[in-house]
Amino acid sequence: MKKVLSLVLVLALTLGMCMSFASCKKDAKDHFVVGIIQLAPHPALDSATQGFKDALTAKLAAEGKTVEFKYENAQGDSNTCNTIVNSFVSLNVDLIMANATAALASAYNATSTIPILGTSITEYGVALGLDNFTGTVGGNVSGTSDLAPLTEQAQMMIDTLSLKSGSKIGLLYCSSEPNSQYQVDVVDEYLTSKGMICTHYKFSDSNDLGTITQKAASESDAIYVPTDNTVASNTEIINNICEPLKMPIFAGEQDTCKGCGYATLAISYYNIGQVTGEMAAEILLGTSDIDEMAIRYDSNPVKKYSKAACENLGIDIAALEAAGYTMIEGTDK
Repeated sequence: MKKVLSLVLVLALTLGMCMSFASCKKDAKDHFVVGIIQLAPHPALDSATQGFKDALTAKLAAEGKTVEFKYENAQGDSNTCNTIVNSFVSLNVDLIMANATAALASAYNATSTIPILGTSITEYGVALGLDNFTGTVGGNVSGTSDLAPLTEQAQMMIDTLSLKSGSKIGLLYCSSEPNSQYQVDVVDEYLTSKGMICTHYKFSDSNDLGTITQKAASESDAIYVPTDNTVASNTEIINNICEPLKMPIFAGEQDTCKGCGYATLAISYYNIGQVTGEMAAEILLGTSDIDEMAIRYDSNPVKKYSKAACENLGIDIAALEAAGYTMIEGTDK
């Protein structure tokens, strides 16, 4: 009996120490340092970064804790992404937030120990070259996706333009962005199943964007552009070519639509940034394990239209609004 009691006491003491250690580990830090790497300056990416900072700051403040952000923008250069991420690793930051695919890839290749959360990533399996991706990256990586319902976008394009079987659709995107390729492949498959004739117009960077856009506009009845960082940063080039030709462009996201499109089914980048910030709080506070965190999404994409573009194209705005579309702010000028 004495041996049994002694064993019980030892187990109880050990359990108590473990619980105490876990509690101390969870609450050991009152201040965190988070590195933010953003691929390029752009309204959508900027919104995601702001949403992340706002949500994480608020969540930590509610627990009496603070956060310091080390923000760096790579200005669209993937080599600069590597340099920035390596500096974060050298600083041993508590977490890295990688905004856009090239930023995430750099972080993924730089560290297997520091937690990494991506945002503005369309498809993580494609972005990281993962086979049999099922929604959870595992290891030290998770995050949020900016993927909108692609087949719904394709059908909306057909409906709003009253496209007939045999219509020629140009798919315009940057060949160096794997997530853009993923999107146009899905859209291509759907549109082809509806009788459309799809042609891929791939450009390598902003230097040949104008030439490729001109070719697409001269050979297509309509153009689809996915959520693509190079497109998003150069909508003026596309618009200057397509607007005078009255070439309709359906865009993968709202800011691209504002710059050169007529309509979109868009997620909110600020919202997915906030979700990413909430995930970061869970990780830093010890309430969730990143290796078990599934990729999260904006569950409420919205239909949007550009008033100026629709008027130029002669699209019935009243019909769009009856179908649930709302105007993108600033496109009524």
